Amino acid sequence: MMQQYLGFKRQYPDLLVFYRMGDFYELFFEDAIRVARLLDITQTHRGQSAGQPIPMAGVPFHAVEQYLARLVKMGESVVIVEQVGDPATSKGPVERAISRIVTPGTLTDASLLDERSDSLLMALHVERARAGVAWLNLASGELKLTEVAANVLPSLLDRLRPAELLVADTEGAPEGSWALTPRSAWQFDALEATRLLTAHFGSRDLSAFDVAEVPIALAACGALFSYAQATQQRALAHVTTLAVEHDSNWLRMDAATRRNLELTETLRGEAAPTLLSLLDTCASSMGSRWLRRALHHPLRDRARADARQEAVAALRDTDRADLVHEALRGIADIERIAARVALRTARPRDLSSLRDSLAKLPAIADAIPLDRGLLDQARATLAQPPAAAALLAQAVMDEPAAQLRDGRVIRAGFDAELDELRGLQDNCGEFLLALEARERERTGIANLKVEYNRVHGFYIEVTNANAGRVPDDYRRRQTLKNAERYITPELKAFEDRALSAAERATSREKFLYEQLLDALAPELPQLGDIARALSELDGLIAFARAAQRHDYCRPQFVDEPVITIERGRHPVVEQQVDSFIANDTVMHDARRMLLITGPNMGGKSTYMRQVALIALMAHCGCPVPARAVRLGPLDAIHTRIGASDDLASGRSTFMVEMTEAAAILHGATERSLVLMDEIGRGTSTFDGVALAQSIARHLLTRNRSWTLFATHYFELTQLAATHPVCANMHLDAVEHGNRIVFLHAIEEGPASQSYGIEVAALAGVPGTVIRDARRALQQLEASRVNAGPQADLFAPPPPPPEPVTHAAVDALGALDPDSLSPREALDALYALKKLL
Repeated sequence: MMQQYLGFKRQYPDLLVFYRMGDFYELFFEDAIRVARLLDITQTHRGQSAGQPIPMAGVPFHAVEQYLARLVKMGESVVIVEQVGDPATSKGPVERAISRIVTPGTLTDASLLDERSDSLLMALHVERARAGVAWLNLASGELKLTEVAANVLPSLLDRLRPAELLVADTEGAPEGSWALTPRSAWQFDALEATRLLTAHFGSRDLSAFDVAEVPIALAACGALFSYAQATQQRALAHVTTLAVEHDSNWLRMDAATRRNLELTETLRGEAAPTLLSLLDTCASSMGSRWLRRALHHPLRDRARADARQEAVAALRDTDRADLVHEALRGIADIERIAARVALRTARPRDLSSLRDSLAKLPAIADAIPLDRGLLDQARATLAQPPAAAALLAQAVMDEPAAQLRDGRVIRAGFDAELDELRGLQDNCGEFLLALEARERERTGIANLKVEYNRVHGFYIEVTNANAGRVPDDYRRRQTLKNAERYITPELKAFEDRALSAAERATSREKFLYEQLLDALAPELPQLGDIARALSELDGLIAFARAAQRHDYCRPQFVDEPVITIERGRHPVVEQQVDSFIANDTVMHDARRMLLITGPNMGGKSTYMRQVALIALMAHCGCPVPARAVRLGPLDAIHTRIGASDDLASGRSTFMVEMTEAAAILHGATERSLVLMDEIGRGTSTFDGVALAQSIARHLLTRNRSWTLFATHYFELTQLAATHPVCANMHLDAVEHGNRIVFLHAIEEGPASQSYGIEVAALAGVPGTVIRDARRALQQLEASRVNAGPQADLFAPPPPPPEPVTHAAVDALGALDPDSLSPREALDALYALKKLL
């Protein structure tokens, strides 16, 4: 047995091997020590190897999924080795085989997946400063690839966030939250990828998939596809196409922008409050995943975004949003169930959930309003349930067992042979009672018994007192002290059928279940269409319900360069405060930069973020928190907000700030929306002012982007005088006694002061410090003393100042203030003035 185990371990030396032994999955040697530590389970020993006890640990087979889930979250991969032979007939170790390989990127089991987010397997191949990327959502069958410049790769990885990344060389591979899996370099080959994919799709070549322009990505796809097939130990029947994604499909956003806008997680890494947590009222997990993807992929194609807006408006205007939402309640995750059917890992309750969900489709279709667009497409898709619906209704019990091995999955009446076998099991007691009554009447033995036990099977028991009345066809089976037990040909025949009925019923049910999965395979493409229609419909309904609940408006896409927002609001912040002050935004070709000043906590960052979020939501197809919005063409959203460092990479806060600013200056175009918040804070005042001013001027003259530029450097407000496309704006505050009241309203013109000391007081800085700061500020304002130029550590010391000679200076030096009377002092002052 250990030789058999070590044979599997040699195939996958770096993976944990779960080796099935009866009711447990066992691990041995280093795997056992490692898993016992990771899962906090008992480690034992069994047998010996090289004179030492063999470490051993195991988990019950019926609870294996919960242990796998914990290991996968830790980034581990597991090989599942199942018993495929019959222990009763096996000579030596029971025959075993690898049933699947569980890795972070190849999960399909519902118990291992987050139902509201995608789990992607990705492969990366880099050549000549170009990165080829392919990714597969195994739980849905979606396969995509793209090529990008190597410097754009971090943004792509942050957008997709794979669970597992395949690379040829882990040295220098991008680091992140994903599990990093090395693969042989020869697997990243475009020719091998072409061979694999044409064989899978049954096509002569890949010309229909438009992959000729992305050969590096195709090479990555080859490594990805072979790895996915190897882990599943079968063909990926639900992967029916592949798509080449172009960067121009979406509004570009880098990792910093996604983080700063808090789309799906807060700056602290929490799930709420975020834009996703606000909008996600989806009835199904498919809808929640669609919504998450939509927020990270705002459409650059405004026609598609407007089609979504049209559908949302139809749902909202006809008051059908809540009606369709209720119809969608209880819909199963058809997308992932279809994947499990294709991979032949679907469980009985997956099929019953699929059956019940398909039965609801006509009611959902009837609830959808007429739209002549996306909603009509959804209605047409959902109005035609596949043939699978009728098959599942005929074949699967209303409430089947959780596992096929438990039986009672196939519905009565579906298969005559299975019904007969179940009848033998269910009617065994009735048969024995009837036989006992007949034999008592035939033999005249009133106390004759027909019974059963596990050791001797079925028997007829006759006491010794009645031994002379036993018929000739009785055959002795067992002798007791006071009785004899017999068997008859009729009882023997029934015993053979009854004792094997349970085993034969289980075998027959498994056979029928496999046939059922085979019959469902041709329906997978239509099931995929249904899943996509349901998920998009659910997401659009979430948009419509948010619009109804929070008073959002439909944005208007226009061709002229403009961003006009009337009474705009921050969608998340307004739900966290008692009263939110709405603000306008007016930007056009002659007004491309808003230079925003005002106090800390006055709302500058909130105002800038709300403009970006309104633009993003509009391009996702969601109504926006405003009274009216007009948007010209946009190609990207860039943000530089907040202070953070990257000490692990040796980058200070200021270095991170400048790196993000540099990326914006290189990448922003005249159709990009740029948010710059407090640039230049991480260095000295003069350096900061100089950098902020130069960056703002570059954005004005070179990039010509739509820019919201918040700063405390009042020197920058002079840009409006030299650059007509720059406008000064401010968020004001008023002082009441020693307290400050923030008005949160955007106004034209620069701010008068920053109220930094007042904010410090609100933060709880000790009163002595506040009072000392007020005195220092008064002195600085009175004397207008600047700090002077920065010292050069390597410059020679300056020469001493030349003595000043003047008659007034000489006269002043001759005065003795202590000896002067007031009148003499006044006369001296007049004399000095005359000398000057």
